[in-house]
Amino acid sequence: MKVLDESKLRDYVEQFNIDDEELYSNISNEETFNFLQKNIPLFECPDVDFERTYYFRWWTYRKHIKKTKDGYVITEFLPDVPWSGKHNTISCPAAHHYYEGRWLHNAEYLDDYSYFWLRKGGEPRLYSFWIADAFYNRYLVTLDSNPLLDLLPDLIENYNLWETGWNWKGYHIGQRKNGLFYTIDDRDGGELSIGGHGFRPTLNSFMYGDAMAISRIANLARKQDIENEYRSKASKIKNLVQDKLWDSESKFFKVLPKEGGALKDARELHGYAPWYFNMPDSGYEEAWKELMDKKGFYAPYGPTFLEQRHSEFIISYEGHECQWNGPSWPLATCNVLTSLANLLNNYDQDVIGKEDYFKTLKSYTDSHKLEREDGKILPWIDENLNPYTGDWISRTRLEFWENGTWSIEKGGKERGKDYNHSTYNDLIITGLMGLRPRNDNVIEINPLLPEGKWDYFCLDNVFYHGYKLTIAWDKTGEKYKKGKGLMIFIDGNLRANTENIEKIVFDLKK
Repeated sequence: MKVLDESKLRDYVEQFNIDDEELYSNISNEETFNFLQKNIPLFECPDVDFERTYYFRWWTYRKHIKKTKDGYVITEFLPDVPWSGKHNTISCPAAHHYYEGRWLHNAEYLDDYSYFWLRKGGEPRLYSFWIADAFYNRYLVTLDSNPLLDLLPDLIENYNLWETGWNWKGYHIGQRKNGLFYTIDDRDGGELSIGGHGFRPTLNSFMYGDAMAISRIANLARKQDIENEYRSKASKIKNLVQDKLWDSESKFFKVLPKEGGALKDARELHGYAPWYFNMPDSGYEEAWKELMDKKGFYAPYGPTFLEQRHSEFIISYEGHECQWNGPSWPLATCNVLTSLANLLNNYDQDVIGKEDYFKTLKSYTDSHKLEREDGKILPWIDENLNPYTGDWISRTRLEFWENGTWSIEKGGKERGKDYNHSTYNDLIITGLMGLRPRNDNVIEINPLLPEGKWDYFCLDNVFYHGYKLTIAWDKTGEKYKKGKGLMIFIDGNLRANTENIEKIVFDLKK
């Protein structure tokens, strides 16, 4: 039995459809309510911005589910862009497609997408892509190991090709003699960054994450030799990242431009990438002081990518439309929020807390807006934005790029509209609501909502490990009339209840 009905979903979808200029369509607006009704968890809270953005991001995600002769794929851009691969796919945000899409009830979309990347013409190494980690973290929700086990040889081959490396426009991308992985910022999804090319915290964290994931998948396959080999690879990367990419003076993970050289002087948001995979040992948490510092990364519409005190920090409306030298990027923001949720759940520290998580998530939520010419505020997701005003920079630039209008070479009209380059709903589910996916029968719920913030919330109709799960907070018991406090329902049955919002852990089988 559901706690929530679909009335809010219907209302939001109807309004989104009314306000939409439907330029590109895979699953049409007309089909959307029925699709979402069958496929997504429901969410309710007192803050309409969070609630609307949650449903808006599902409404945009379904636009990118594209049926092809190779099965379903998920796109980054809705219009075809010249730099994409087969079926308009791009590997840069693909891991986010898995983290977000793992909560869809129909597994077919991501099953097909997985086989596309590794066996049907996908280009998983065109950009940095933590593919094995994404596959494994999807498994933690579904517990369906069949695709993982079948694709394990392909994941190993993909990893080996990263180790061997290849030449890209005069640069050797891949593992170097020092054991770290080298890439250029453009291939790492961050062109024109101040950190620039080199041994970047991002790619090396991704390779750690993939090595750990392959090790865990090998454990499922009972292939102990592979399990041990890849756990050893991960351990070596971890030690190298902590030894070579940590700046002990500025207390941050940074880019190393070349072997034997000095670290770049810039703190960049991707310096938090190691925590996305729970990689660092304890002792590096001081880096998180920068997230809420107004001279560091804090800004009202999402954290800046480059620390604001840096001499080369700029919010530019000239040159390339996508610059990683100042603007806020949803891709980077969602990475940081995933990393921060891991830190708050898995590390004993007092540098940063739930209030900071909520404030950052709130600023990210508030960025999902666009003011139309008639003054109406629309829900919106696009590429990069001005962290001080909320203006979508690339859209502002591209609207008049070529002879006063959109450029076909740049992707055409509204290329960034409904952009699928980041997560949002996974942050609500695993962070704010606190459902921590695991590989066992234990349910772990640890909402990161600060005490006293909301009197109620509900995440309902979550498909998890073959069950339907509900997380509900009702301070007085009058909102849902199911009881008082924090309640966890499994298949409609109350399984756990606490008076306050706190961590709940219990065994599904008991």
